[in-house]
Amino acid sequence: MARLKDKVQNALDEARLLILGAQVLLGFEYRSVFESGFERLPEHSRYLKLVSLTLLLVVLALLVWPGAYHRVVSRGMDSEDVHRFTSRVMEVALLPFSIALGLDLFVASERVLGTTAGIVVGIFTSALALACWYGVEAFERGRHKEKGTMNDDANVRKPRTKLKDKIQHVLIETRVVLPGAQALLGFQLVTILMDGFEKLETAAKYVHLVSLCLITVSIIILMTPAAYHRIVEKGEETEHFHRLAGLTLLSALVPLAAAVCGDFFVVTWAVTGSVSVAFACGGFMLVLFYGLWFGLPSYWRALNVDRTRAGGVRRAEERS
Repeated sequence: MARLKDKVQNALDEARLLILGAQVLLGFEYRSVFESGFERLPEHSRYLKLVSLTLLLVVLALLVWPGAYHRVVSRGMDSEDVHRFTSRVMEVALLPFSIALGLDLFVASERVLGTTAGIVVGIFTSALALACWYGVEAFERGRHKEKGTMNDDANVRKPRTKLKDKIQHVLIETRVVLPGAQALLGFQLVTILMDGFEKLETAAKYVHLVSLCLITVSIIILMTPAAYHRIVEKGEETEHFHRLAGLTLLSALVPLAAAVCGDFFVVTWAVTGSVSVAFACGGFMLVLFYGLWFGLPSYWRALNVDRTRAGGVRRAEERS
């Protein structure tokens, strides 16, 4: 049976694998709106691209969520709860990912093969993704049912995570976020040079510029632990560095969410032509990001603190 710290690390590594693909696609989704060929797409295809972008943003929010949960709720400690939470979030995130892939393949195929063939290709793509990501797993899970593993794990005393492992986890969680942020920065820099950018409203250009600045700030913050670890700590593993790395990761998520949602506002405005719709969509997505990354983890952390205190009082009463 795999050790708990290895299970948590494997889950984080797998989340990193998924998020890299989502972030690359997200960057291209943003860019496609400003390409000259986007205006030649049928209206329904333009809106489907917007739906695909929305789904990928949901995937991004979900896949970053375990890192925030691990920092806020568990404070970097390994636990079976962290492993289960990460696994469940990944399972959920694969559903909108598969739908987004199908929509993108429909739009691409429709231009070449026509609407009917495009629908077939899009449905086949999503169905294939669902079969590979859910069907095979469900079949194998039925063949190899866990026999009391969860009950046995629940009865084992919660292990204390080593400092080395806590630092390794927070660095992995930082690497989950950083590559996508860098890819988005590249997109935002290139967008300014595209023909479609000149056609935007002046206000939209300013929003994009602010988003560009915010993503730059996020990248700078995310790269801070590596510099600090080399320059100040000389590569040594200390609790102070672990706390600093965790704090910088959470701090970087604040401007990152604002930057991503700012550009989502710009793209929605460009597609729908309505600033009110764009504002509503961008605001909703921002609430979703902050709610998943900060709101719910903070709430769950408070619940854990209350349970711990209640358990301590109960044990004290039993002893007395």
